[in-house]
Amino acid sequence: MAMLLGRKVGMTQLYDEQGKMIPVTVIEAGPCTVMQVKTPQTDGYTALQLGYMDMKPSRVIKAAAGHAKKANAAPKRFVREWRLGDKEQPPHAAGDVINVSAFSGVKFVDVVGTSKGKGYAGVMKRHHFGGFPASHGTERKHRSSGSIASHASDRGHGGNLKKGKRMAGRMGGVRVTTKHHQLVMIDEANNLLVVKGAVAGPAGAFVEIRSSHTRPQK
Repeated sequence: MAMLLGRKVGMTQLYDEQGKMIPVTVIEAGPCTVMQVKTPQTDGYTALQLGYMDMKPSRVIKAAAGHAKKANAAPKRFVREWRLGDKEQPPHAAGDVINVSAFSGVKFVDVVGTSKGKGYAGVMKRHHFGGFPASHGTERKHRSSGSIASHASDRGHGGNLKKGKRMAGRMGGVRVTTKHHQLVMIDEANNLLVVKGAVAGPAGAFVEIRSSHTRPQK
């Protein structure tokens, strides 16, 4: 399985041979350094830890410096770990550098990012509620959620608030995985991956890219 860390550059568009416009996201992927290889003998499971983008020396703590020194690498800003099968042999060793050429021959990728944080949002923005009527008789309640609990809504369980009720609250800023992005182009000279569709997060946000291991839907 191919895997890399990177940053979302932004969105643009390309055109295919038939002149059809394709919305794409440009991702700066790698080069990434293998910071650690975990094995069942040393850690109880098999995993590969990658690091992306060197840190400023003034911001490096001793623990991060010591961890990177074991791999003969500089401390990294973005470090993530991929767990492998217990019987699967790690494809790389500590200190190896991986770039976008690892995705040559890959047709579809999964991208993991963090969605844009929207702060505290009401039910109309967060859950697309319709709100109250905007006619006479509704006073300062147009964007309210309405009733949130009732004795009649769940007979035999009381009138308490039910788990999973859609209400106002913190919106965005969560981990989002989008699957089966078509890998449109690889630019090895500039360490770029161009994938079809939108990726969660703002421009400049860190993302994880891996080759899809499930069949994409038609």
